[in-house]
Amino acid sequence: MAHYLVTGVAGFIASRVAGMLLDEGHVVTGLDNLNDAYDVRMKEYRLAILRRRAGFCFHHLDISSRSQVETLAADQPAPFAAVINLAARAGVRQSVENPWVYVETNVTGTLNLLELCHRLEVPKFILASTSSIYGDNAPLPTPETWDSDHPLQAYAASKKGAEAMCHAYHHLYGLDVSVLRFFTVYGPAGRPDMVMFRFAQWIAEKRPVLINGSGGQTRGFTYVDDIARGVILGLKPLGYQVINLGGHQTISINELLCMFEEQLGQKALVRHLPQNSADMQANWADVTKAGELLGWEAQVTLSEGVKNLVDWYLAERSWASQIVTA
Repeated sequence: MAHYLVTGVAGFIASRVAGMLLDEGHVVTGLDNLNDAYDVRMKEYRLAILRRRAGFCFHHLDISSRSQVETLAADQPAPFAAVINLAARAGVRQSVENPWVYVETNVTGTLNLLELCHRLEVPKFILASTSSIYGDNAPLPTPETWDSDHPLQAYAASKKGAEAMCHAYHHLYGLDVSVLRFFTVYGPAGRPDMVMFRFAQWIAEKRPVLINGSGGQTRGFTYVDDIARGVILGLKPLGYQVINLGGHQTISINELLCMFEEQLGQKALVRHLPQNSADMQANWADVTKAGELLGWEAQVTLSEGVKNLVDWYLAERSWASQIVTA
């Protein structure tokens, strides 16, 4: 049994990682500031599930606050085997409107946690990064060696800064770091500002389905359980490694829409909006390295995952239909 610190624990991926660690008999201390980057009711739903679990402890805390993070050094009854930093201010388009909060959470927050690892002699650090870091015109599938120095918006730029800070702490103090670049993740109780939740809600509730551009843009989607397994596999000693996770099954937005129409048994009311300049036209991960270093491969097909998401939405429809997706 080990003790893990999981940040952003009320978030989509982090809540699943925490749940899997608890399933394995570990102890999890979770942090989250429960910000309103998207409808906080979704975060409260995920957190309520974790609060019912033995071995879980929650702190309402903001990782961008140095003083708040420092309180953890005195409060923990057992040392952390690893810090799993899945807290992030996410959202490509929103980062254009308020880049400062992305730097505070993604860069300063990461620095505060790295310093905590240094002070407490935590041996392992995991950073959630993003496929957005590859910018435009990346080869498909995209390997980790591709240029990541030309991000298209503040979100990706802040994640690049966090990666660089991780490398500095690895170099200075020997901290073992796995930087995991997530591609598009989906599943039950997913982020309501992402396309999968929106399609489920908008079609089921007969609301207009808003698509930026033609809908021909493609994404490499991976189910949340597969991503969470990859995060846990990344806890092994690796030195300093950057590893793609996800994006194993690509599909256009228009094709994805058809899948949801079929699952929900009704046609979408589609409205096209102008293409957003912050959006990438395609992403698709080369996950060769994840297979070699972690023994990881995705197991849940897109058709299975979409069905699971739709089934979850319909079961939780009484409140999920009210979740704000803007």
